[in-house]
Amino acid sequence: MSHVLFHYPRQAAFERALPKNKIYEHAKPSSALREQFVRQIDKIVWQYKLSPETINLPAKPSAPEIQIFSIALKTPELSEDVLRFIDQAIPFPIIYQLTFEDRIKVKAAYKRPSDADANKWVVDGYFETDWLPNGTERVELPVALDLAGLYEQLLRQLLPLPPRAGEPLKAQVERLSQLRSKQNECRKMEARLQKEHQFNRKVELNAQLRQLKHDTLQLM
Repeated sequence: MSHVLFHYPRQAAFERALPKNKIYEHAKPSSALREQFVRQIDKIVWQYKLSPETINLPAKPSAPEIQIFSIALKTPELSEDVLRFIDQAIPFPIIYQLTFEDRIKVKAAYKRPSDADANKWVVDGYFETDWLPNGTERVELPVALDLAGLYEQLLRQLLPLPPRAGEPLKAQVERLSQLRSKQNECRKMEARLQKEHQFNRKVELNAQLRQLKHDTLQLM
């Protein structure tokens, strides 16, 4: 996983505080979700707007603009339900810079227009860097021909495994989601094995676990 923090151009600075109630206006959060917003988030700043006007790259339907949101946290953990709610309220790709005390991490989901309805956005699983010291050196944005190409490169920095030769971003994200799911199944199967005392059942579970591990390796 890359630990790159990017230096965003000054002309793309937006620097608007985004009140929580403005986000609530786009969709009604449950009381449990609202409580997570209050407990986990100190403030949200819409920090940069990467658009044709600000960074001189053409828009594409999959990335008309890219928004950079900075979220100051009250706790080191932020529920992905909260991020998903923000992503569903704002119809643009968003890269989140999360800060807690003197650390920062970057997190984002692969967000794309729905195949069924181009006016709706699909939010896939979230990927993130580790926590980094706040003063970590930033690098210039990668070179891209358009905003879709830039978004793809920003997202690929967060993915835990490199793409296979010629693998499109959507396919890479789907493969990584399947990998996460298989790894989860492996952990559950290992826990079941430890509790199982019956020999025949143990043999059966071991065979299933071997198959799961084989499937997991195929996705890496």
